[in-house]
Amino acid sequence: MTPTLHISACLLAILLLSSCAASPPRNPENICAIFKEHKSWYKSAKKAREKWGAPVHVTMAMMYQESSFKHDAQPPMRYFLFIPYGRASDAYGYAQAKKMTWADYQRESGNGWASRSNFDDAMDFMGWYMSKTSKINGVSKWDANGQYLNYHDGWGGYRRGTHNRKGWLLKVARKVDARAKRYANQYWQCKDDLDKGWFW
Repeated sequence: MTPTLHISACLLAILLLSSCAASPPRNPENICAIFKEHKSWYKSAKKAREKWGAPVHVTMAMMYQESSFKHDAQPPMRYFLFIPYGRASDAYGYAQAKKMTWADYQRESGNGWASRSNFDDAMDFMGWYMSKTSKINGVSKWDANGQYLNYHDGWGGYRRGTHNRKGWLLKVARKVDARAKRYANQYWQCKDDLDKGWFW
């Protein structure tokens, strides 16, 4: 193998390895266990908190609801007479971000190389979205219920009250809020250990 081909092969191997996504956490019900298993996820969540003011327990609760922490999550396929005809939307990845909203995030944040299947990028996206929700609709970043309703129905939809006509969505938002509260209680029990690196 020539030196050029060898270098190309090495670069390809590095790219393939770096593109391998982390598997969903074994215990998604406990935020301490999640971060113990995925150290880099905690760094990403902290970075989003420091950059956008997005509480760790809220972003994690919303992400769990959206994708169950699966890097390639997509809405279910729709069928007509057993024939698939597309998905409900083009949402994809950890944050279930739609292409148009993701493009807005890339442009406004300057993170043009961001990938929806990358946890760090997805967490930064959620922090960006939550920050804009707070500015546009006055919803506290600590209000998991209100933040999720904005995340699902969009800023304009939330202002129009579209969520109030969706009983199922209101129920899901309450579920996210309850999970965020559980995550918060767990997080404060292990935060010091996480920050000191004792879990690793």
